[in-house]
Amino acid sequence: MRDILPVLNGWYTAGVPFGLATVVSTSRSAPRDPGAAMAVGPDDEVVGSVSGGCVEGAVFELAQEVVASGEARLETFGYSDADAFAVGLTCGGEITLLVRPVTAAVDPVFGEVAESVAAGRPVTVATVTEGPAPLGATLAVWPDRVAGTLGTTGLDVAVTADARGELALGATGLRHYGPRGERREDAVTVFLHSFAPPPRMLVFGAIDYAAAVARIGAFLGYRVTVCDARPVFATPKRFPEGVEVVVDWPHRYLSGTDTDERTVVCVLTHDPKFDVPLLEEALRRPAAYIGAMGSRRTHDDRMKRLAESGLAEAELSRLRSPVGLDLGARTPEEVAVSVTAEIVALRWGGTGTPLTATAGAIHPSP
Repeated sequence: MRDILPVLNGWYTAGVPFGLATVVSTSRSAPRDPGAAMAVGPDDEVVGSVSGGCVEGAVFELAQEVVASGEARLETFGYSDADAFAVGLTCGGEITLLVRPVTAAVDPVFGEVAESVAAGRPVTVATVTEGPAPLGATLAVWPDRVAGTLGTTGLDVAVTADARGELALGATGLRHYGPRGERREDAVTVFLHSFAPPPRMLVFGAIDYAAAVARIGAFLGYRVTVCDARPVFATPKRFPEGVEVVVDWPHRYLSGTDTDERTVVCVLTHDPKFDVPLLEEALRRPAAYIGAMGSRRTHDDRMKRLAESGLAEAELSRLRSPVGLDLGARTPEEVAVSVTAEIVALRWGGTGTPLTATAGAIHPSP
């Protein structure tokens, strides 16, 4: 979708209706992931792909039909012996597509979304795919505002909260709700399509605790990098698949790495020659979370060294140390839960207090 948005926005701005097919779910060996898109515009021009060629002919006709009718459709394509080489997927997988018409009248927020994506501003688009809500209705959710509606205020509120959660992780997928946003029902299916890269998690210190933190970080949707100056420890085989492993002095690596307000920095070296220069660099740059492992004595010594290096009180106050929430954790895996729980709590303003000891809404209104 991101690749073809400039063309789509050109059609949209010119007032030309087009049919847009988006992969909203897949199973088995489907050729494209959720979010892949294909559009049919003026003069039967086609951009994008939803299956790498397997079902594009059928989708082309569907896109023309929804433009003519003005009504969205949900279609599933899968493998079968009878039609595998007709309109089925020869790979043996299955894809479900939402095919909908796009005009300023039916999707008034499309232009704003396209402009945000082009400018690199994160946005999630929520679209109804099934249930007692307008099929194809869209709600655009930015970190600080929303536009559009899915049909009811309750549904808009619930989806907005979830969309911001997915946006923070750069995640895309289906969510289920009741007609008025009830979270324990599944009458309405909504596709949340996030236009944001996954946030970075930078883990320094290639120890057993780092492997556990990296594993949970990847599970939470972060793009994880582990860095250590010691090549004997910083080896890919010691870390989960998909985790980047870098051999470099931590402060030198961080100084050459971009961070932003979503970046998480976990310093697990608890060795002054590594972590003090690293934290000097980290605390002077944007990041959502900067945590450092160590005992309280190590923390006091570290803070003294950092203050002597010239860091201001406001910069020092950003450091979460000793790292993690008080869960009584002992094993590397338990400590990783403690650390990532603190990251989640800081992101959403949670207290870490057991819910049984609190009152009021569990998820405050966005």
